[in-house]
Parts: sequence; C-alpha cells; structure tokens
Amino acid sequence: MRIGIVGASGYTGVELLRLLHCHPHAQVTYITAHTYAGKPVGEVYPHLHPYANSVFRKFSVSEALEEADFFFIALPHGEAMVAVSSLLEGDCRVCDLSADYRFSDPKTYENWYQVEHSSPKLLQEAVYGLAEINRDAIRDTRLVAVPGCYPTASILALAPVMNQIPANGTSIIIDAKSGLSGAGRALSLPTHFAQADENMKPYNVGSHRHTPEIEEVLSSLRGEKASVVFTPHLIPMNRGILATCYAKLGEGISTDAIEPLYRSCYKGSEFIVIRGEGDFPETKAVSGTNYCHIGWHFDDDSRLLIVASAIDNLVKGASGQAIQCMNIMNDWDEAAGLGSLGIFP
Repeated sequence: MRIGIVGASGYTGVELLRLLHCHPHAQVTYITAHTYAGKPVGEVYPHLHPYANSVFRKFSVSEALEEADFFFIALPHGEAMVAVSSLLEGDCRVCDLSADYRFSDPKTYENWYQVEHSSPKLLQEAVYGLAEINRDAIRDTRLVAVPGCYPTASILALAPVMNQIPANGTSIIIDAKSGLSGAGRALSLPTHFAQADENMKPYNVGSHRHTPEIEEVLSSLRGEKASVVFTPHLIPMNRGILATCYAKLGEGISTDAIEPLYRSCYKGSEFIVIRGEGDFPETKAVSGTNYCHIGWHFDDDSRLLIVASAIDNLVKGASGQAIQCMNIMNDWDEAAGLGSLGIFP
C-alpha cells in the first residue's frame, strides 16, 4: 500500500519512517515537512539512510492523493484538521496523530486547545485509536484519532477495572512520568539539557490537555463520569512513560480477582504484557517497542489498587500505535512491522 506521511520531520513522523521501513505491506511514497522542504530525508536524519533518495516536500492535497492511498498526519493540533478534512474528500483513509479528532464534543476540544474546530462533523466519524478497547470500530472506519501518549499508558492501566470502581467514588489519581521526547522537537527552556539533566518536575498540574481525553475514555468504559486527577512529570531520559494510577475498588473484589480481570480484558492483545501482582514495569523494557507492560498491587483492607504501566511514548504512545491501527483497518496482522523487542541495556 502506498503511504503518505504529512509532517514527517518531527519525532513522531521520523518514528513512522523508521517503523514503516520494515513493514511487509507498506511503502512510503509521499513525505512532507515544511521546514525541510527540498532536502533529502537521509541528509536531515542520517539513521534513515534507506530513504536517501526521498525528499521532504511541501504539502499539496492534489499531489498527496495522486501519490498515496493511506495517510498518517503528524502535524500540530489545529493544522492537522485542515489536512485531514482535505484528504478525506479524496478516496483515502487517515490516521491522525494530533489531538484534533480525539473528542466527541468540539466544545471540549476548543476549551482545552483554544482553537476553533473547522470540521466538527468529522468528530462523529472519527474512531479513538486505542486498539485494545476499540478494535472493531477501528476496522470499519476511514479516520482514526490516535490517542495521546499519557492517555494510552493511563487508559491501558485502568480499563480492566473501570467497572469495579463504585459510583460516586473518589477520584482516580494518575501520576505519570515522561521522557523529554514527549515535549516534541521544538526548542524550549524546560527541555534544555542544562535544565532537564539530573532534574525532575511536575508541569501543567491541573491543566494538562490530556486530562479531558483520559476522562472521556474512562467515563465511556465506566458508563458514568470518571473524575481524574492527572499530574505529569518530565524526567531526564529520551523516551518512555511510566504511569502509576491509584483507584479505590468496590467491596467484594479480592487480590486474586485482579489478574483475571486484566487477562480477560486483554485476551488476544499481543502488545499487552501483564506482569501481575507485585511485578511492576520499567520503561527500559519497552524502549523502542509497541508493547505496554502492566503490573499492580491491591490492598484488600483499603480497597486501593495501585497499577502501573510502561510504554515508549513515541511508539505505543504515538507512531507504533498508529501503524497498529493501520494494520487493523486493512485486515493485516495487527503486529505487522511492530515485532521489535525492547533494547537492553
């Protein structure tokens, strides 16, 4: 299948190029990057030397539709919706890695992203691209909204137990740490080496844009409003997310009942590794992979579940997950092009 990547020079676009090079059914035929238009891909990113003869271009809808059949959009929010709506007027399918189509209500998007949505009707068509909970809907759509990295880690950690959280219970608390690549490739003071090295700090406390995304999905799984307290942190490593989540469960559930809930929820989900009670995940184990490792501890007396998940924010948290969705949309092996294991040490 001919693949186009719109916005291919950022971290997620570059990761798409790396992963798709080994995909058995996909060939990248159209690559755009406004900043590097006219430059060979291999010159800008030497590790992508197989693309030495490919050149970054400026985006053109007509050229895109002529040269590719399936598109990944790796543009900033606000810009992505313009490209998506234009491409969908042609006979193609799209995985959008921005936040532009992740919400069902345009007002939620506009309140949190401070951008007016230009194609709100597509929000009703877009499918939230978390394969482990939305596989059937992804298969039948032409537009997938790829989840954010923090939501991916958090939702996968909590989805199996959402029905065990009592009505009107306490808030779910999510304490998450991310490598610096999660902030994107643009230069900024907090990600400057001298400020980030040997340092860790929370940021956007109470105002992070992934909060409503996590709440919307968890609420849909629960069948009623799920209140989330989400605190993200930057840590001095290149990639990886560790999300530690705290939730009080209802009466009548014991420690022994937790693992069957996770195994039942993720039966047939190749990229979920259930580590189990007391066996907590680490970011190194998933670096460079599309896997999510999950482990937990449940206290029978307090009813408190502490569950942690680890993902690579650029793979399972972005580009790998997008490719996983593409595979489902085309009835290919869900793991096609995504079989790499973690790099150690």
